[in-house]
Formats: sequence, structure tokens, C-alpha cells
Amino acid sequence: MARVGHLIRRKQKEIERITRILRGCFDPEQVLAPEPGRIGRIILIGPYARRSWYEDRHTLEFSDYEFWAIVDHPLHTDERCWQRARNIVQREMGNRCAVDLNVLCTADIGAARAERDCFILDRIEAGITLYRASRDAPLHAREPRCGR
Repeated sequence: MARVGHLIRRKQKEIERITRILRGCFDPEQVLAPEPGRIGRIILIGPYARRSWYEDRHTLEFSDYEFWAIVDHPLHTDERCWQRARNIVQREMGNRCAVDLNVLCTADIGAARAERDCFILDRIEAGITLYRASRDAPLHAREPRCGR
């Protein structure tokens, strides 16, 4: 993952794995929405994107991973669409890292732009886009899609 090449190899692999889990385990069928669900972007924000992360093996303090997923419809921000992904991330990462996921819809981003909401816009601008639907290939057919 060249986008996070500034991180040590272990962190790069963890971020790549979490991104794949989020993509593969997003389950929009958990809610009744008028259109099929799609993730438009997954963004890494926070200390790992700002290059200010820390890890202290003696005190076991470490920076959290902060991911933002941007989906196509407000109903797809519902916790039920993400529960399977959260469970798998928690199971696979265990206590090696804490993962925070915030889900927004494209309408939220549009409203933030209209209102000049610096909290959202600054984080998106400073973040690292790990996945963009318009740019990146779909998951490989051989990769598991969380029980589908």
C-alpha cells in the first residue's frame, strides 16, 4: 500500500487488512434502502495519516486507527450494515490495535461543503484515501466476502 508507505510494514499490513474487511463485509442488505449499497471511499484519518502515530511497548499505549467510510445512501450508515465488519476487525486485530470507524454518506459530505464544516472537510483533506470506488478495482474473486 504505497499510500501508507510512511508507516512500518506491520502497520501497513494491518491497515490494508482492515480496509479489505470493511470493503468485503459491508452488508447493505441489513437495511431496506431504495438503492443497492456501495462504499464510495475509505479514508484513514488521525495520527496514522498525519504521521504522528506512536506506539510504546513498555506502557502498551498506542495510537488508534481511525477510518471513515463514505457510502452512497444515508440508510447505509446504519450500524447493522457494519456490524459484521466491526466484529471481524475486532476478532482479527484483537488487542494489537484499536480501530474506530465513522460512517458518513455522500449527502453528509455535500452538507459539510455547503456549510463549510471544517471538522469534516479538514479531516477528509488531511486523510489518506485507501479506497475509492471510481479508481480502485473490486475485491478479487478469490477473496472471501464475509460469508457471502
